[in-house]
Amino acid sequence: MRDRTFREDDSRVCTGHLPSTMAGLRNLAISLICRNGETNIAVALRHASRDYHRPLLALGLT
Repeated sequence: MRDRTFREDDSRVCTGHLPSTMAGLRNLAISLICRNGETNIAVALRHASRDYHRPLLALGLT
């Protein structure tokens, strides 16, 4: 799922702790989307990207 949706194979992040940090952030995004009841990750990501308040609402920060 992460490879298709987030294109992990195309990532240029490859040194230090950054690869595992990015994988953790991707896992967090997928978990939040699934927790909100979404079934299609790609559609949910596009929807969230249209308004910067939406991800903050999912995290309970607004």
